[in-house]
Amino acid sequence: MDQHGQRDTLHIPAERDLTVYVDKRELVTLMTLGAHPEWLVLGYLLNQRLVKSVDEIESITVDWDVGAASVKTRQGIDRIEERTAKRVVTTGCGQGSVFGNLMDEIDQIRLPEEAELRQSVLYDIVNAIRLKESTYKSAGSVHACALFRGSELLLFVEDVGRHNAVDTIAGWMALQQALGAGAAAGGAAGRVFYTTGRLTSEMVIKSAQMGVPVVVSRSGITEMGLEVARKVGLCAVGRATNKRFLCYSHPQRLVLDAMPVEAPTGAGEPRALTA
Repeated sequence: MDQHGQRDTLHIPAERDLTVYVDKRELVTLMTLGAHPEWLVLGYLLNQRLVKSVDEIESITVDWDVGAASVKTRQGIDRIEERTAKRVVTTGCGQGSVFGNLMDEIDQIRLPEEAELRQSVLYDIVNAIRLKESTYKSAGSVHACALFRGSELLLFVEDVGRHNAVDTIAGWMALQQALGAGAAAGGAAGRVFYTTGRLTSEMVIKSAQMGVPVVVSRSGITEMGLEVARKVGLCAVGRATNKRFLCYSHPQRLVLDAMPVEAPTGAGEPRALTA
């Protein structure tokens, strides 16, 4: 019933619980829409740094009748008890979590220095998301993430939490690379990650681990997210709607080729904010 007392039949997203077992050991339960569960589970393991590549996985089997995903590795996960002992509750919707220290190993991440994003392409990306038919438009209650090669949309994923959506994209990217189709997703320098959610440290770290040098969000950024973006060389663009945006880090990656007609005086550089 709406504010006028009118009754209607609506779409509501179906949230499912998916318990992940690794070599018969229960690891975690993910709350998800379940559109691409195998990609989600693979991306989760990669972004949690429990496995380093697809080659370590023999199979992922999903059975929705029992709400379980069974992962079989080739040689087991070294020190899995120790590595999963510490759990950090993140700012993700539904309280996501990561194992270990969020800041571990970020100093080892190297993003392509030559990567850049043209302002006109940024506008194309924002417009593509605006026009995309989505669960959010029909029902709300979800977050969306997308991977672009320039203006080309490669993959669009919605889920109840933005961390699930980015993990799903990470799993897809890893499979593309393992199958020798990495070129289909473009070189690392040409990839742009988009999210409707805020740029927290978790989102920035996962994007950097995926090798994506530019991240665009409809929302803003947290202080820790900004700190990580600066450290790893990631260009973080937030509050991106229509022709407006804020560049929070590494503005040298932005090429301003589509300045708004009514740009304020002295707006020759991207607006780089400081904490």
